[in-house]
Amino acid sequence: MGQTGTTERWPLPHCPITGAGDPWHGAGPAPNKQLRVYSAHRAPARPRYKGAAGAWAAEAQGKMPRCDTGCAPRDGAWGQVSSGAAASGAYPKRVKVVEVGPRDGLQNEKNLVPTPVKINLINMLSETGLQVIEATSFVSPKWVPQMADHTEVLQGIKKSPGISYPVLTPNLKGFQAAVAAGAKEVSIFGAASELFTQKNINCSIEESLERFEEVMRAAKEASIPVRGYVSCVLGCPYEGKISAAKVAEVSKKMYSMGCYEISLGDTIGVGTPGSMREMLAVVMKEVPVGALAVHCHDTYGQALANILVALQMGVSVVDASVAGLGGCPYAQGASGNVATEDLVYMLNGLGIHTGVDLQKLMDTGTFICNALNRKTNSKVSQASCRL
Repeated sequence: MGQTGTTERWPLPHCPITGAGDPWHGAGPAPNKQLRVYSAHRAPARPRYKGAAGAWAAEAQGKMPRCDTGCAPRDGAWGQVSSGAAASGAYPKRVKVVEVGPRDGLQNEKNLVPTPVKINLINMLSETGLQVIEATSFVSPKWVPQMADHTEVLQGIKKSPGISYPVLTPNLKGFQAAVAAGAKEVSIFGAASELFTQKNINCSIEESLERFEEVMRAAKEASIPVRGYVSCVLGCPYEGKISAAKVAEVSKKMYSMGCYEISLGDTIGVGTPGSMREMLAVVMKEVPVGALAVHCHDTYGQALANILVALQMGVSVVDASVAGLGGCPYAQGASGNVATEDLVYMLNGLGIHTGVDLQKLMDTGTFICNALNRKTNSKVSQASCRL
């Protein structure tokens, strides 16, 4: 990540977390502004694995016990990995998969997705054994038209017992609208890059944290748990390589505010196992590993490898998107978030419990891909010839 290769130029999109400039405040970059993209060296293509993914999916049905519900305590790892075990590279016994497809995945779709399709997607995901499904984003419809139906979606889904349906709330106005719609958990987002923060939400990192304080106070009064996102932890489209110390600083501040969990996002998907290990080693000195999650985009095909390193270091919460929905708007050929199907397939192979039914997950991926008239980005589904 520290090395820059060929410099290319692409249209500047809106914030990959919110899909826009500062939601509700209305500040954002001009649509046609250009930026420099820091490219990494591409690894040679690997041979295609011809395993029977369908057989693995069938084998997984009914044999994976559901994990405990609820969010991890602020002083203990979800997967019950001790600091000593994390240091030795032991895998967690279980992993909490946070499904972000309905929000992070769909917000980048150019064509508006009908509200009934979004509701059906979330309802199908609720039947897979997932314990956390990020439902929507309470951002200004002016900046993210795709999320304009946030109230209808949140109130229209069937909320299953033991499943959390958090929503993204960038500021107090969004938080208040989410609570009015029935939200029981929310997420806030920050970034480890000063330029990224300034260009996407028109303020400094410090100013963005001050805005979060309002949300945190209101959430505490309403007894609503808050999850925090930190973007650009392994690279920024403006600054290039990001200091691990800066990631740790922002993560510590958000955790100290009261976020029960900090999701570390490789927003443009340029991270490698090496940079992931380096970053986590620094962040874990400031935030307990039990309060950390990773959110990896697969732009350079490194997502699963990066997640594997995080697991070896004791992280037991991983974000993923069904069918690999979403995308990195900063690099040509970006394939978006790591596919939930591929993540669960890997975790099954490691003997790590997720409680997720892979077959039902693949069926859900088939549904949303048919609705969007696109091919799945999940390698597991592709190998199973489902789409």
